[in-house]
Amino acid sequence: MKEFADYKNVWVFAEQRNGKLMNVALELVGEGHKLSREISEDTKVCAVLVGDKVEALKDELYAYGADAVYLLEDPLLGQYTTDGYAKVITDAINEYKPEIVLFGATHIGRDLAPRVAARLNTGLTADCTRLDVNVANYMDYLEANTTASLTGLDREDQSKGLKQTRPAFGGNLMATIITPNTRPQMATVRPGVMAKMEKAEGATGELVKVDVKLAASDINVEVLEVVKAAKEMVSLTDAKIICSGGRGLGGPEGFKLIEELAEAVGGVVGASRAAVDAGWIHPSHQVGQTGTTVKPEIYFACGISGAIQHLAGMQTSKIIIAINKDPECPMMKLADYAIEGDLKKVIPEIIALWNAQ
Repeated sequence: MKEFADYKNVWVFAEQRNGKLMNVALELVGEGHKLSREISEDTKVCAVLVGDKVEALKDELYAYGADAVYLLEDPLLGQYTTDGYAKVITDAINEYKPEIVLFGATHIGRDLAPRVAARLNTGLTADCTRLDVNVANYMDYLEANTTASLTGLDREDQSKGLKQTRPAFGGNLMATIITPNTRPQMATVRPGVMAKMEKAEGATGELVKVDVKLAASDINVEVLEVVKAAKEMVSLTDAKIICSGGRGLGGPEGFKLIEELAEAVGGVVGASRAAVDAGWIHPSHQVGQTGTTVKPEIYFACGISGAIQHLAGMQTSKIIIAINKDPECPMMKLADYAIEGDLKKVIPEIIALWNAQ
């Protein structure tokens, strides 16, 4: 077992694309800040910034709570490749030994995190929706379940284990996972789950320029061209207002009404899994544990009864407005405002009232 006392600080992979930080990176900096303060006063949250000529992004990371930025720059890192990013991040972790490493559960994060974890021979919990430290009875768990030696680690250090909570069995229960035998403790976290800190303009922090050792021979693929889909995909994670439709819409034509509502209120269109599985709308619109976890200012649930997987993916919305014929369905009970009635009559009334403002 590794000497845990050598590991310190919380690292967050600050995912950027084309010189722009992903929203989930800033959310994780905020969560990392919270975790670091729970661990100890001298524990820092550090953003790991990888790319080519991306140093200017450090100021935004400081503004959202990063105590330090570890900068890994190289022309070979200008375009994301699994081999290149995995190598330089693994090298940095081996050199600086962070206690916790967090990635966003994006396409890149889900590709990168397991490669890094495998190279470090440590555990990884995917798609977390909650993180905590100071696990109750953590030392007792180790003494009862760990056959490896615990030398070099006192009781206080061992109590700082990371609880990583994620949905399991199709969202029917929440599993809490710990990593008692290895460091770092690693997890991917769903976008839209954690809260960003209030932006502090002019905030500063430590900049650590990591010596990157990367050769073209370390990368087994060559990116010839990046082609973006011509079809515009919905951005649910950043939306302030989401108008979602479910089985109660009756068919794909029902989403025309949802689109009208979204256009009127300045929102985007979401959907339940039932509507997506029925082929009524593209999967990119799906909200829920098996789709996108969201946290908008306003969430309209139109004809959605409220399966547990869907509720878990949107229940942290600031205001929930449900429209349904069944007043006893779970979504109506969860909603801040529940409107019992025919959505085909209610939604046009909402649109008219909104436009009259």
